[in-house]
Amino acid sequence: MEAQLFQNLQEKNMPFEKVFSHITAFMKRDPKGSYRLMVGTDSQVHQTYTLFITGIVIQQERHGVWACIRKTVIPGRMDHLHERISRELSLTEETVSLFTEEKKNELIEIILPYLYEGASFTMEGHIDIGAGKRNKTRKFVKEMAARMESMGVEPKIKPDAFVASSYANRYTK
Repeated sequence: MEAQLFQNLQEKNMPFEKVFSHITAFMKRDPKGSYRLMVGTDSQVHQTYTLFITGIVIQQERHGVWACIRKTVIPGRMDHLHERISRELSLTEETVSLFTEEKKNELIEIILPYLYEGASFTMEGHIDIGAGKRNKTRKFVKEMAARMESMGVEPKIKPDAFVASSYANRYTK
C-alpha cells in the first residue's frame, strides 16, 4: 500500500504517523474523557473521475473534535451504486487497518487509569448507507455492516454515520 497522506484546514500532506500523534495528543489533553474514533468515506461521481474522501474524526463527547481527510481519485465514472459503496467501505477498511492492535492499545492506555471515573474509548466505522424504505442503499446494510464488524469496529449507518454522510461529503463536491 502506498503511503497515504491526510490533510485538514491546518495541515497538508500528513503521513498516518502524524495523524496518529495528533489523535494521541488530543486524548492526552483530557485522559478522563469519553472518546469516539470514527472513520468513514463518501464519494462523488464527477465528469471524468470519481472522488473518494475518507475522514478520520476523534471526538471527545461535548468537548470538541480533531479531524482530517484523505482524498482518493479514481479515473472514470463509478456509476454502479454497489461498486461505489463497496469501494467507499474498502477505503474506510484500509484506513481502519492503519490503527493496528498496538496503536489501539496505545489509545486505550491513555484512558485506562480513568475508566472508573467515566473515561471511555470506542472505534466506529461510518458507512454512507441507510436502512430507510426509500433509501436505495438499504439492501447493502447487512453486507457492509458485517464487513466493519469483522474488523472489530462498530458499524454506524445513516443517520448516525455523520463522518461519511456529512464530514467527508462536504469535501467530495
